[in-house]
Amino acid sequence: MADAQFITARQSSVVETNKVLRNTYMLLSMTLLFSAGMAALAMALEVPYMGFIPLLVSFALLFAISKFKNSGIGIALVFAFTGILGFSLGPILNYYMSSAGGTQIVVTAASLTGMIFMSLSGYVLVTKKDFSFMAGFLMTGLWVVIGAILLSLVGGLFGFHVSGLQLAISSVVVVLMSGFILYDTSNIIHGGETNYIMATVSLYLNIYNLFVNLLAILGIFGGDD
Repeated sequence: MADAQFITARQSSVVETNKVLRNTYMLLSMTLLFSAGMAALAMALEVPYMGFIPLLVSFALLFAISKFKNSGIGIALVFAFTGILGFSLGPILNYYMSSAGGTQIVVTAASLTGMIFMSLSGYVLVTKKDFSFMAGFLMTGLWVVIGAILLSLVGGLFGFHVSGLQLAISSVVVVLMSGFILYDTSNIIHGGETNYIMATVSLYLNIYNLFVNLLAILGIFGGDD
């Protein structure tokens, strides 16, 4: 009887995990398309760079999403969140597209982002490997990056620029986001994340930050400062 209950419980857990995965990737696909559409709209309207405004709004939406993660409101907030971030990409993409070789840089960054995400996420889904051990390393790396960004901003205010700092930051972020893709995908299939709305937000942010920083790296090597 105990064995039968264990098997039933395990089967139920597998079914629930598969449901979370299915819903996560479905919502992620829709939000990525919506985000791309908003970026295209911002490009068509030639919207100027919006500074920190989208970032501040996004932070506020993250708290709201966490509060309403178990309701339909949460889904609407996810689309608002990804739409705003996508819209804020428009001016950045226009900047690159207007430069020599800019189109190639954008296409390459998008292609690399897709390849990295599908390869890493697919690896975890196939092997079922548990990457929870990476949590401490990833969070430490994230705080180091935040510190470096603040240092760069403060230095910029006083006219002090560290050569190669932007390249170093973007390179570290690419590595960190790759690690977060492994960690977050693993977290879903091993039951650490059971809410598909929060899982979608995590994976979306990994993809978004991966793309933006690959764009910066390729832009630097392409001659854009």
